[in-house]
Amino acid sequence: MVKVGVLKMGAIGTALLVEYLLDERADRGDISVRVVTSGAKMQPEEAEVAEKLKEFDPDLVIVVSPNAALPGPKAAREAFEGKPVIVISDAPAKKAKDEFAEKGFGYILINADSMIGARREFLDPTEMALFNADVIKVLAATGAFRLVQEAIDKVIDALKEGKEPELPQVVVTAERAVAAGNFKNPYAKAKAMAAYYIAEKVADIDVKGCFIERDPEKYIPLVASAHEMMRVAAIEADKAREIEKGGDSVYRTPHSKDGVVLKKAGLMEKPQ
Repeated sequence: MVKVGVLKMGAIGTALLVEYLLDERADRGDISVRVVTSGAKMQPEEAEVAEKLKEFDPDLVIVVSPNAALPGPKAAREAFEGKPVIVISDAPAKKAKDEFAEKGFGYILINADSMIGARREFLDPTEMALFNADVIKVLAATGAFRLVQEAIDKVIDALKEGKEPELPQVVVTAERAVAAGNFKNPYAKAKAMAAYYIAEKVADIDVKGCFIERDPEKYIPLVASAHEMMRVAAIEADKAREIEKGGDSVYRTPHSKDGVVLKKAGLMEKPQ
C-alpha cells in the first residue's frame, strides 16, 4: 500500500481533480490518499497545513499550486524534503525548474492550466466556476490529465516495488498533451492541439489584465476576452473528442483494482 499525500495551495484546474485521476472508480486497493489544502490563499504562513499531512506519513507527496516559484508553495514542498515530492503547477513555475531539480523534487508544469481573470469588476464565484470547468475540459480532452496520471502512476509503481522512484520532470506542451491523448483521427488531434494552444495564451492576456493595465476601461475587456478564449478552447477540445467518438477510437486508460493501468479504444472492448 502506497500512501499518497496531496497538498493544495490556491487554485489551478489540475488541483480540482488530481487525486481522482489516480482512483477514478474509488476501488484501487494499492494506494491510500489524503488531501490537505490551504484553500484559495497561498502565503507562506498557509504552508502550516503541511504539518497536518505529515501525520499521515505519506510515501509520496504531491504539492499542487499556481506559480510554484512563490514563497508559499516553496515552504510547503520543502516541509517534505527527503521524501519523494512532485510539484504540479502552471507555466510561471518554469522559472523554478532548476531549483526543483537541485532539491530533488519532481515537477509537472502544465502550460495550458492558465491564470484566471481575477479582477473584482469581472470575477465572481459563478465566473470562477465556469472558467475552471472550461480549463478542466481542455486538460482532460487534450490528454494533459492523462499525462499527469501516467507520470504519478509510474512513481507509485516504483514505490510498490520498493525501488527508488524516478520523479517526473515534465513541461506539458501541446505536443506532449496530445501524444498522451493518443488521437487516431488527425483532425481530432489538430483540434486538440488548437485547444491547448489557445488555453496557453489565456495566461498572457490575464497577466496583462490583472497586473499591468491600471485603467478599468482596458483591463476589464482584457480579462473578459481571456475567459472567452478559454471557453473557445473548451469547445474545440470537446469537438476533438466527439470526432474520436465518431470513429469509435476514444482511448481509455482505466485503473484495475490493483492499480495496473489498462487500455482500450473501442467502446465495447474489454480493457486489457
